[in-house]
Amino acid sequence: TADRLEQAFDMMTVNLLVAAVVLFFVLAALFRSLWDGALVMLSMPLAVAGGVVALRVLNLFTTQAMDLLTTIGFLILLGLVVNNAILLIMQTRSGQRNGLERSKAVAEAVRVRARPIYMSTLTSIFGMLPLMVIPGVGSQIYRGLATVIIGGMFVSALFTLILMPSVLRLPPLTGVLRSKFGLVAPTEGVIPDA
Repeated sequence: TADRLEQAFDMMTVNLLVAAVVLFFVLAALFRSLWDGALVMLSMPLAVAGGVVALRVLNLFTTQAMDLLTTIGFLILLGLVVNNAILLIMQTRSGQRNGLERSKAVAEAVRVRARPIYMSTLTSIFGMLPLMVIPGVGSQIYRGLATVIIGGMFVSALFTLILMPSVLRLPPLTGVLRSKFGLVAPTEGVIPDA
């Protein structure tokens, strides 16, 4: 019934929010930095926007309702898109630990990780493409899920390789706030970019 479907969507919305919060804390613990966890989480809204745009484009050609499987596609998408950002951030931080200045570490991370990011993104896109474009009896069930994942992965890959390096070149926000509000002397605790 319509009431049960509405309850299912409400539960999916709550699950989506809980998943995002849990993911943020896991990433912050993994990186030992709230800043790096927030950088990874930055890829999620853009991927969701890509999924929504892909659904709108699909609806120009055929009708695709926002059903439960399409909503599950957004949950799957959130798990997939963080991988590219994690690869880039971890490679950048590894370069910085090895003595590279921030901008050189970011450039090296993009150079080293661009191919794996392209490969994983293209694998996901081409794996879902038959579910989206091939007509058939069961294709209507999974078309929304596949469309969300394809659109979100495409936008996420662009974000990871174009916008994320720019954001990674910024100094961590916590250091800026501490020095601005006098919590730490400007030179204390700041590692200069050589």
